[in-house]
Order: sequence, then C-alpha cells, then structure tokens
Amino acid sequence: MCGITGWVAYDRDLEGERGTLAAMTETMACRGPDAEGVWLDGHVGLGHRRLAVIDIEGGRQPMAVERDGRTLLVTTYSGEVYNYRELRAELEGLGHRFRTSSDTEVVLHAYLEWGEGFTSRLNGMYAFALWDPREQELLLVRDRLGIKPLYYHPTPDGVLFGSEPKAILAHPSVKAVVDAEGLAELISFTKTPGHAVYRGMREVVPGTVVRVRRQGLTVKRYWALEAREHTDDTATTVAHVRELLDDIVSRQLIADVPLCTLLSGGLDSSAITALAHRGLAAGGAGPVRSFAVDFVGQTENFTADALRSTPDGPYAHALAEHVGADHTDIVLDTAQLMDPAHRDAVLAARDLPVGLGEGDTSLYLLFRAIREHSTVALSGESADEVFGGYRWFHDAASVGADTFPWLASEIGRGFAGDRGGSREGLLAQGLLEKIDLPGYRDARYREALAEVPHLEGEKGLERRMREVCHLHLTRFVQLLLDRKDRASMATGLEVRVPFCDHRLVEYVFNTPWSMKTFDGREKSLLRAAVRDVLPDVVADRVKSPYPSTQDPRYAAALRTELRSVLADPASPIRDLVDTRAVEQAAASATGDELRSGSELVLALDTWLRKYEVSLEI
Repeated sequence: MCGITGWVAYDRDLEGERGTLAAMTETMACRGPDAEGVWLDGHVGLGHRRLAVIDIEGGRQPMAVERDGRTLLVTTYSGEVYNYRELRAELEGLGHRFRTSSDTEVVLHAYLEWGEGFTSRLNGMYAFALWDPREQELLLVRDRLGIKPLYYHPTPDGVLFGSEPKAILAHPSVKAVVDAEGLAELISFTKTPGHAVYRGMREVVPGTVVRVRRQGLTVKRYWALEAREHTDDTATTVAHVRELLDDIVSRQLIADVPLCTLLSGGLDSSAITALAHRGLAAGGAGPVRSFAVDFVGQTENFTADALRSTPDGPYAHALAEHVGADHTDIVLDTAQLMDPAHRDAVLAARDLPVGLGEGDTSLYLLFRAIREHSTVALSGESADEVFGGYRWFHDAASVGADTFPWLASEIGRGFAGDRGGSREGLLAQGLLEKIDLPGYRDARYREALAEVPHLEGEKGLERRMREVCHLHLTRFVQLLLDRKDRASMATGLEVRVPFCDHRLVEYVFNTPWSMKTFDGREKSLLRAAVRDVLPDVVADRVKSPYPSTQDPRYAAALRTELRSVLADPASPIRDLVDTRAVEQAAASATGDELRSGSELVLALDTWLRKYEVSLEI
C-alpha cells in the first residue's frame, strides 16, 4: 500500500516546481516508508511514497510504460489488484511484455489494452492516477467500495490530488477552510460520498473515474450496486458465500512480506482468521499469525453494557487455539490512550477532528504494535454492513425511522440524540443553528435513499431492508473503511478487507432479507457458511463492537482535559461550545454521555490549535 499525490497545470510548465511536488509527496511518507519517487514532465507532476508488498525490487513508482523512446502511460498507484496474475497472463497472450512482477505494471498494460473499460476487470482495493501523455489527460480511479482514499482539488488550469487531504493542503495555493456545510459533514456521522469537508476539495466517489482534460473535469461511474432477482435457495446461497470467501481470502494472502490477521474473537474476524489458516496450510505455510487489542484488567473486570455483553479476550483465544494460530494480545493502558503524542498522531492521520477518542487511539496503537511484526493484515471489517450484523438492523424502530438507521437506534443517540448525551451536545446552540445538523442529516438521507435500486414489485420489509443495506454499503461503511485506512497507514501497515470484495457484496446485497436472517439471528448466511471452521463458542457469540476501555481513569482524564480547556482563555474552542454544558459534563457526566461530546470537543480544540484551519461559518 502506498501514498500518491500529483499536480496537473495546463497553463504552466511544472519542471520548476519539483520542490512543491516533493513537499506534497513527503506528507505521504507514513503511507509509504520504503521508497519515494517524483516524476515531472511539462504540465504534470506525479509523486509516490511506497510501502513495498509485492515485487519489492521491481515495483518502484511512479511507473511508466515506454515504447520506441516514447512514454505511453505513467501511474502513481496505491493498492492491490488481487487478480493481477490472471490479468497478466491474459495480457501476455495479447502480446504485452512485462519487466516487473508487480500488479502496478499490470494495471498500466490493462489500460493500454482495454482503455477506460479496464476498471471492470480489476478485483481489489486501489486508488491511482494515470497520466496519458498522448492525450494529455489524467484519470483518477478509485475502487468500487472506497477501501482506498483519493482526494482532488480542481484548479483554474487543472487539478491537485492526493491519497489524503494533507497532500493537497501542502500546496501553497490551497488554504484549509471549513465552512458551515463542511462542519456539518464532519459532525453529522453520515459520510456523504464525494464530500471532503475542506472547501474546494472533493473525494473521488467509490466506483468512479475522474477524467481531467484541458477543457475541465468529468466524472463517470463505472460500478454501482444493482437490484437483481435472487434465485438460489438457502443451501445454495450458503455454499456460494463460502465458495466466494475461500477464493477471496486465498487471493488476499498473496504478499512478499509478513502477513497476519486482526482477531477480536467475533464471527467476522474469526472467519477470516480460520480461512486464512486453511489457505496458508494449503500452500505449505503457516501457522497464521493473529493480533487482538485489549486493555489492562479488562477481561478480569469486564462489566456487560448495552453494547458489549462479553469481553473479546476469551473468544479470540478460543479461536486461536482452535486453528493453532500464533496469537498475540496487544494490551493497552489508559496512560497510552491519553498520551498527547498518540492522540496527535491520530489527528495527523485523520486530517480532521473526527472525535472518536480512544476508539481511534487504541486502533492506531494496535496497528503500530502489529507493524513491528507484519506488513499486511487481513481484517473482518465490513461484514456487518454486508450481512446485516448491527443491532439496529434487527430493531423495528430503527429500521422504520425516517433517517439513517444507525442514528435512530438507541446506540446511535450518542451521535444524534438529545443535547445532553449526544455527540454535538457540548457545542454552542448558536453554532448548531448555523450548521443545522437536523436539516443536513435529512438532506443527506433523502439523497442516499434516492440512489437505492429496487426490484419491480418489491414492497414491505424486503423493500425497506434493501434500503437499509444500501445505506450501510454506501454511507456507513465509508466511515469505518476511512478510519481503518488512516490508522493503519499512519503506521505503514496495509490492512486488507476480504468482505469488501465486490463479488460478495453484489451477491449478498441481492439476497432476500428473510434469507439473511433464516436462523433468526444476525449474519445468518455468514455463520452458516463458516461454522465448520469455527468452535461453537465463537460461531454462536452475540455481536460485540470494537472494544472500548472500561477503566474509570479514562473518564477522569477526559474531565481534567475539559476543565483545562475551559480555564484557558486562549482556547480556540471556547466560542464554539456551550460553556455551562461543558462545566456540567466535567463535573458529573459519566460513561458514553461524557465521551460522546467531550472527545469531539477536545479533538476540535487540538485541531484548531495545531492546524492552520479557518472556520468560515
């Protein structure tokens, strides 16, 4: 996995702008610690930071295809194309010759052979730019589910782009400005495709190609979920899901560097770990190496709550023992979670004060620890969106609400509930009126709902659950994929997400909801498809989200920081918060009521202190 950036300016020669392009490229060093490269030619400059995973020696970038002394095509590429070996064989049969063993070169030749239609042939996670000197045009391409990020900023004579906003913000002509709509997007917990929060910046929408020409930019979608009749019975469906998973995991085990899995002991990560173990064993390798995050004293002193009825530790250990994994627990304490250096690293990785607090910090620390042993990790992320795993999928009130189901659920009130306990509960009333969160969320919901494809005659619960699944696969999953990408790439770790394979997503999306819940539980199809490789205690475990520390010292530390912010007359957040609400939270708020608002406020305060951001609200 890598970090990419670039600049196209049709009205100027960029040969003298190597310093600017180098500065933009350097911001991506965390994503690519192994090598860097810059390519300049007339109106275009491409930058690349490399995390070497496949063809360590031959895969350096930016990479070009040349013929008879002419450059035909150049790319700066981030990602993995898992079917590159099959594509390479097909292209060789068509006369193409390769000088490396990398998937990057396969992508270049695929475009030369099939043109823009080559995107339909790619299976993987990717975000890349292709510069065609013959046509003097740039293509920005992002994978179907949006696993890998890619941002762009149109300019009067071209475009700036990068894997993360920080690459674009490093250009001297771009200022970090966030207006009312940008702040609403940041806080709303809705994730609008294409929205980048910073004014003037856009995110390449998953499954689209942005074409940049002298005449301007055009956007074309090459993939979207479609409604198709599902004709397989339950047994056939379960068998096909397993067939797909076996193929997906085996493809994603390909790497020329150490590989592991993320194992929480839940159904999703356990399935990936068990299938990875089988795949490695079939190739004469193994055992699979797995890692889990835990907190000091959590398993011994665990208290069940509305979100989590069991601790992860015993289940992760049960699965590891069952398959013979080489397992390691990464155990964190409150001091690590509250360390300003760690929290600053998270903010730098995210580019924005997302406000998920220790949930982001622990993920970053987990990945940092894993990176000492492995370069690639397989994750169970996105199974809940694909198979219907979240509790609100199975709550009639949340499903029937006229908004995003995750905001309507009892759990979601921490993001959009009453002022006292919600994510925005500590912000000033005047600020909330300016950004109009209810109106913003409603507008985004209407847009999302209008995109949902339906079968003719589909009605009732089946129709609504197709909508709910589509909302999760196009909105909610983006929040989690972005979080995982930034936290992992900040440490130079590549995380692969097998459940985001578009073949699996398309197939399960069109499976009737009654079949997805045929055993009366969440994720029925997945559980049935992998039960044979799991111990019963894991296969039957109730869904539990990513773990959160229960150490009371964490809440105490949040209160101390809130008081410090209030006491500092120079704090940039003072004018944005309800002072009385912050005082009350610091004095008496407990649990999620304290975290939801305070972690956002503290993140905003740090962001405004350390980054040259202008709020124009």
